[in-house]
Amino acid sequence: MLKGKPAVTTPSRLTVQQSRSQLTFVGQIRNISNQTTNTTYRLDDGTGSVEVKQWVDSDAAEQGNPTKAKLVEGAYCRAWGKLKSFNDRRSVGATVIRPVQDMNEVSFHMLEATAVHLYFTRGPPGQPGAAPSNGAGGQQQATDSGMNAGYDLGGYSQVAKKVFHFLRTTEQSNEGLNQYEIASKLNIDTADVAKAGDDLLSGGLIYTTVDDQTWAILEAD
Repeated sequence: MLKGKPAVTTPSRLTVQQSRSQLTFVGQIRNISNQTTNTTYRLDDGTGSVEVKQWVDSDAAEQGNPTKAKLVEGAYCRAWGKLKSFNDRRSVGATVIRPVQDMNEVSFHMLEATAVHLYFTRGPPGQPGAAPSNGAGGQQQATDSGMNAGYDLGGYSQVAKKVFHFLRTTEQSNEGLNQYEIASKLNIDTADVAKAGDDLLSGGLIYTTVDDQTWAILEAD
C-alpha cells in the first residue's frame, strides 16, 4: 500500500503494490494524536506503518463514543478508508475505525491479504471455467458475485445483499437513498432493511449521508 498508486477496491496489507484507492486493513495502534477536528492513528500491520486520519463527528463527540474509548495505543483495530498521497507521503483517510474484538480477525486478515497479494501477482487459482463445487449453493454464490462483483458479501444476509445491490445499481444523488425508500422498492420490512444497513455500515461497505437512515455505497473513485 505504501508503494501503490492511489484507484481498485481490495483488502490490503502495507506490502501490496497494486493500484488502489479504497482499502481495509488491520493493524496495531502505535501512536494516537488527537486534535480538535480529527484524530490521527499510526497503525502497524507488521510489515510497515501508516497514518490513518479520521475526522471528528462533533455530534458523536458530544454524546460520547464508547468505540473510540477502546482505540488505545497497543490495541488492534480495523480501518476502512481511502488511500491518499500528498508530497509523496501516503496516508489513509478513514471512514470507519473499530477495535478488533477477536484476535482471530488479525490472523484471518493476514491470510486474506496474502490471498489478495497472490491473486494480483500470480493470477486467480484454479482452472478457467471450473464448475462450482456444489449445486444450488454454487449457483447462488455465482448470482451474488455477478450482482455485487468486486465486493465480499459472503458473510451477509440475503436482505443485506439485496439492499447493497439496490444501492449500487439504483440511480441516485450524492445523498444516496433512504432506508424507507429502499424498503418500499424492495418490498421488505423496514426493520429488516435497517438491520441490513447496520450490518453493511459495520462492514464498511456503505456510509451514512444526510442522516442515519440515508446511505450510499463506499467505493473507489
